[in-house]
Amino acid sequence: MAKRTRRDGGPKDTTPPPAPPSLRVPVWDAHTHLDLQEGDVGEALAAAAAVGVSTLVQIGIDVPSSRWAAEAAADNPRVHATVALHPNEAPRLVLGDPDGWSGQRREPGGMAALDAALAEIDALAALPQVRGVGETGLDYFRTGPEGTEVQQESFRRHIAIAKRHGKALVIHDREAHDDVLRILLEEGAPDTVVFHCFSGDAEMAKTCAERGYVMSFAGNMTYPSAQQLRDAVAVAPLDLLLVETDAPFLTPVPHRGRPNAPYLIPVTVRAMAEVKGVGEDELCTALAANAERVFGTS
Repeated sequence: MAKRTRRDGGPKDTTPPPAPPSLRVPVWDAHTHLDLQEGDVGEALAAAAAVGVSTLVQIGIDVPSSRWAAEAAADNPRVHATVALHPNEAPRLVLGDPDGWSGQRREPGGMAALDAALAEIDALAALPQVRGVGETGLDYFRTGPEGTEVQQESFRRHIAIAKRHGKALVIHDREAHDDVLRILLEEGAPDTVVFHCFSGDAEMAKTCAERGYVMSFAGNMTYPSAQQLRDAVAVAPLDLLLVETDAPFLTPVPHRGRPNAPYLIPVTVRAMAEVKGVGEDELCTALAANAERVFGTS
């Protein structure tokens, strides 16, 4: 399986961080990008298992990476897949890719290009090893106002795909909280909604909890500037929490600036346990049960 190439230049220090002490109760990495990491899937699984990370959820962000995710999950029972068009991918399909961020230098394809890509995502979502539709949602940081309408249309159609196949909806929400929450209400949310790399504050966490949305936290909750994320962790109910790496991005402190990978999940788990004031084993038990409920059945 051909891997993707990072478009952000990657970390300056490419030395892999040391493995943390193992968790006693195994958990899942609820969101990772193995196709952007060094080594093969088997090596990633072995390193993760050695520290108590039993299962990985491989995320699709466009048609090629969604196919890659589905293939990786078919080949490895400890990998589950999600498939989708990332919020930034939809405008590039429709409006073109002049900045070359996707590496494809595409010409504008119009809505026909979006229709064709979503048809492939829909077909992949029917596969048993595909346990979620995502990461979809809205991202107003990189895509300007010209792409907002396309992003919202793509998000609505991903919601429909998730409901049609009975799969979890995995949301990427960057600088778009109000619109994401509004569209979920307007379309009717699927039974299971996951806010990947939760980026809201405590008030948003309370809103998500009221609606039964699952909140997944990544290594950035350990950053000194991320007090609002720690406040969100503190108020999020245990039965609505997941932990993820978003690897190779968002490497937790004290390894920030080096490559992230699923084997670093214990670092974030321990930071979350400290914030919540619960024991490590208690948190891990909840995280494992939540991941099984969200992604564990086909």
